[in-house]
Amino acid sequence: MFPQHVIARKRDGQVLSRDEIAAFVRGATDGSWADYQLSALLMAIYLRGLSPEETAHYTDAMMRSGVVADLASVPGIKVDKHSTGGVGDKVSIPLAPIVVACGVPVPMISGRGLGHSGGTLDKLESIPGFRTDLSLDAYRAQVAKVGCALIGQTRDLAPADKKLYALRDVTATVECIPLICGSILSKKLAEGIDALVLDVKFGRGAFMKTKADARQLAAALVAVGRAGGKQVRALLTAMHEPLGRTVGNALEVTESIACLRGEGPADLWQVTQALGAQMLMLGGVAANVTEAEEKLQAAVASGRATAKFREIIIAQGGDGRVVDEPSRLPQARLQVPLTAAVDGYVSDVDAMGVALAALRLGAGRARAEDNVDPAVGVSGLVKMGERVSAGSPLCVIHANDPTALAEARAMLAKAIVVGNEPGVPPGLVDELIG
Repeated sequence: MFPQHVIARKRDGQVLSRDEIAAFVRGATDGSWADYQLSALLMAIYLRGLSPEETAHYTDAMMRSGVVADLASVPGIKVDKHSTGGVGDKVSIPLAPIVVACGVPVPMISGRGLGHSGGTLDKLESIPGFRTDLSLDAYRAQVAKVGCALIGQTRDLAPADKKLYALRDVTATVECIPLICGSILSKKLAEGIDALVLDVKFGRGAFMKTKADARQLAAALVAVGRAGGKQVRALLTAMHEPLGRTVGNALEVTESIACLRGEGPADLWQVTQALGAQMLMLGGVAANVTEAEEKLQAAVASGRATAKFREIIIAQGGDGRVVDEPSRLPQARLQVPLTAAVDGYVSDVDAMGVALAALRLGAGRARAEDNVDPAVGVSGLVKMGERVSAGSPLCVIHANDPTALAEARAMLAKAIVVGNEPGVPPGLVDELIG
């Protein structure tokens, strides 16, 4: 099955067979296809698309390019959550322990941040000692014992995705829904889960800028996931302003701990609860949204969710004391407020502008090889619609470099707008797909 023949068929708009797609993915895994051949087929797919059946075959081949974890010995319906990424999106950190405290196992394999979007692994690794590089055996054992493991992708899981994603990144083929489906779902289905809840974001700070594009992606992800034999649902959520009031790794962990105690920002809890309710229903411990929300709230109010997070941290080598003493997390040397120049209302908080300011401080990485400073970022962010007075803080900038602080300050001053009329953000949790 020569690469050039497969490339030509897709170039001409033909439907590829399961075997042809498998040959492509195998070529990415074992190196039998050259990078220029892989890139040529990626571009042909970007231009010609894949049918639902082709996308399902592609996802299955990607999943089977490595090891598929077997969690059959772990009791219960295993449910994970995946977000398409945003600004201040720390939902996975409080969500996992709350759902586990309600009786649903959560095997969660997450990624690192790149560009403006933060990564769950970077946030978790701001906890002193916390290890996300567990082996698959350790991952399986921890899910069985604790009910949850929060780790990164191992070399054994969907290795074809790492190669093909790198090529997509440099060949302008990232924005292709079938390829996105294969990338996301191959890793998630290889985890050994039974069900998946997706948080598909739309807006200025999201990968998908419009609700229509997010809906199209969500529908494709649900269809392909179900074709793979899993129960899948997707929520569309808005990402116009940052989620919560912090952006930055240790700062977001602190806010996540507050959420676990029932003291976090209302918007963070709204998204966490909406996703958690779907996870509890898929996990078979709640019959409807009302019952699920009551269970989630009880897990928080009783302290069981906080205790479960502490248990997860300790199991993965971290300092469990941070749950009660968040000040043990890394602290930036410089903490400077950005204040309002006039009285008025917060008319806008541009999620992308805030994200780029945090990136300049060192909270994220512009390139995969960049280092991340866990202590820096932004806290105390105002929300759209709030009233402010001249001299009152719009946020606090956490920095370790004076030059980066000055540049981020200027960026934030443009991103946060105070005017005569309060800004009205769109509805946060928008639509359920599937």
